Amino acid sequence: MSARTLFDKVWDLHTVGILPSGQTQLFIGLHLIHEVTSPQAFAMLRERGLKVPFPERTVATVDHIVPTDNQARPFADVLAEEMMQALEQSCQEYGIRFYNIGSGNQGIVHVIAPEQGLTQPGMIIACGDSHTSTHGAFGAIAFGIGTSQVRDVLASQTLALSKLKVRKVEVNGSLRPGVYAKDVILHLIRTLGVKGGVGYAYEFAGTTFEQMSMEERMTVCNMAIEGGARCGYVNPDEVTFEYLKGRDFAPQGTDWEQAVAWWQSLRSDEDAVYDDIVSFDAAEIAPTVTWGITPAQGIAVNEVIPTTDSLPETEKAIAQQAYSYMHLNPGAPIQGTKVNVCFIGSCTNGRLSDLREAAKFAQGRHVAQGVKAFVVPGSERVKKQAEAEGLDQIFHEAGFEWREPGCSMCLAMNPDKLQGSQLSASSSNRNFKGRQGSSTGRTLLMSPAMVVAAAVKGEVADVRELISSNTK
Repeated sequence: MSARTLFDKVWDLHTVGILPSGQTQLFIGLHLIHEVTSPQAFAMLRERGLKVPFPERTVATVDHIVPTDNQARPFADVLAEEMMQALEQSCQEYGIRFYNIGSGNQGIVHVIAPEQGLTQPGMIIACGDSHTSTHGAFGAIAFGIGTSQVRDVLASQTLALSKLKVRKVEVNGSLRPGVYAKDVILHLIRTLGVKGGVGYAYEFAGTTFEQMSMEERMTVCNMAIEGGARCGYVNPDEVTFEYLKGRDFAPQGTDWEQAVAWWQSLRSDEDAVYDDIVSFDAAEIAPTVTWGITPAQGIAVNEVIPTTDSLPETEKAIAQQAYSYMHLNPGAPIQGTKVNVCFIGSCTNGRLSDLREAAKFAQGRHVAQGVKAFVVPGSERVKKQAEAEGLDQIFHEAGFEWREPGCSMCLAMNPDKLQGSQLSASSSNRNFKGRQGSSTGRTLLMSPAMVVAAAVKGEVADVRELISSNTK
């Protein structure tokens, strides 16, 4: 047998059997659910008279449709209230742990599971949300699944999947000031493409990822799906173990030492065989901004929007769509583009470290006139800690709104929406047409620090200029 990757090891450990289709039936160690994709799945169970045999392996919260300003029940949105009630009733009926608003543990599903220690190395994790790849930061294999698959996991705790190839994505070196994990993943997607990872799991490796905190690694793995990869992961190391130690669901006492030893054994072998390897230099990555309608349409903040003749033939048609939809001119600089809304939050960049970094640049500055700017913590725990540190006051004084936890304007299945053709500087993960709530609304993806720079300037700006002024 050839030396194996972490993906190979975890896949094999969770294999129940090989199905006639050639797919693998996998045991799902942790199943995460929320209010959007689960009501239909529970309805399917009831139609078939099925039970949930392992309710302790499913954890529920609410995030997508919850308002971030007024969370009084019943919600003003009748459909949102119906979804809430459906999840509340189903969790009670089937004995599933549920973190509701006000529990102290509610938040975006991909924020609460890691912060509570539910996400651990060596797991296979599934959730009815494409950004489940986030949990791969811990050395887990994590997939987003559809509603019928949510039903299957609830009913059997297993899932039928075809095994992926593994691409090692190496980034080496130290990131320059003003460059963050968000810039790294946007740069990788820009280079490899939104379809580059189709059929692959991405193993993020190299000294750059080794130097990252767990929250930074989560940002990278979160957007692996935007590059076409079904999942992305980082091998567990001391950074992983230090993050997990002492958390609610982490092993305790002698179990902890045994767990760490096992987690270490899951790391990809030194001579592991990969289907592909690509390498990048961290020093070449700059603060990155998307200009188009896919996460691959990104450029360094000091670059110009590419012209059609500078693009490969396969990218010209989507570029033409982007120019038209975004009302941006090819060959024009992205820096200086006026913004209307600035949003900090989401499962990509709504964690405590994101808010701390953003607050550094908001402190002593103020949001430009005519710009709506708001900050949405990723969970109730994040909000509580941020307020204990006074981050909310920094944002308030700078002219940002401080909201309650939720997905908010990342996908706008709640009252937080763009209006008309407003242009948003967003720390979220997708810039698709209409993604942020308006069929003509426009989105520029960037790091939280870059969102602050845009908010105070009223236009796309280079956060490195704020760094320079901070040090004077």
